[in-house]
Amino acid sequence: MKKLIALLTIAGFMTFGISNSVLAQQEENTPQTEQVAAEATEQVAEEAAAPAEEAAPVEEVVETATIEEAEEEPTFHEVLKKQYIDGGWGFMTLVLVCLILGLALCIERIIYLTLSTSNTKKLLVDLEAALNKGGVEKAKELCRNTRGPVASIFYQGLMRYNDGLDEVEKAMISYGSVMNGNLSSGTSWITLCIALGPNLGFFGTVIGMVQAFDSIAAAGDISPTIVAGGMKVALLTTVFGLITAMILQVAYNFILNKIEGILNDMEDSTITFMDILNDYSKKN
Repeated sequence: MKKLIALLTIAGFMTFGISNSVLAQQEENTPQTEQVAAEATEQVAEEAAAPAEEAAPVEEVVETATIEEAEEEPTFHEVLKKQYIDGGWGFMTLVLVCLILGLALCIERIIYLTLSTSNTKKLLVDLEAALNKGGVEKAKELCRNTRGPVASIFYQGLMRYNDGLDEVEKAMISYGSVMNGNLSSGTSWITLCIALGPNLGFFGTVIGMVQAFDSIAAAGDISPTIVAGGMKVALLTTVFGLITAMILQVAYNFILNKIEGILNDMEDSTITFMDILNDYSKKN
């Protein structure tokens, strides 16, 4: 619960900061755009009133400025920010929150699974050597000092060595189920974010389409400009929702692959560990 509250807090701060930045820049750009338009109108008026002999140099300057502006292409960040604003910051923020929260959960799971991965082959070799040299107590100490779920499972089995190998096997199977649950913890929230991203996008598209039809009804004419503008705004939320789902799906599949690898390693190492204990019990 503490992890979830922390993730939600971080996601909220990040989303609030991004939204305020976008809105502030949008407000700043509006007066700048009006000022540029006013200056352009004054410039055209001055050019129209200028003498005929000065018309040619002015036209050359305007053409040069137009070419320079055309050569300055917007950056990817500027394009992305413009699309974010055009899609409606309300629904786009919801999709962004879903992406940030899903990525936070994925990063947490990847870090946990990476720390849970260990070299089980080396552990088995060291464990067999510890049993032969110092007995069960030495093997317990080795498992306590080794990180990862495999070492924890071995430790639970060694704790019940005096009760017989059957009890050791039962304890390892039971604790293995607990470790499996710990490895898969939080993945259901990632699938929720994967599903919510496109759904929020589709919901924003429906709302955008309703607003587009309202604009058509207010204008009293089905003009291509009104229809195209409304469709663009409506579909932007779907695009961002699908991008969110694709990013999180890749991370989720990577997490599932890590979990599957750890579980297979646990099963194989457990079988080998039982063989080592069986040989040790026969010698003693």
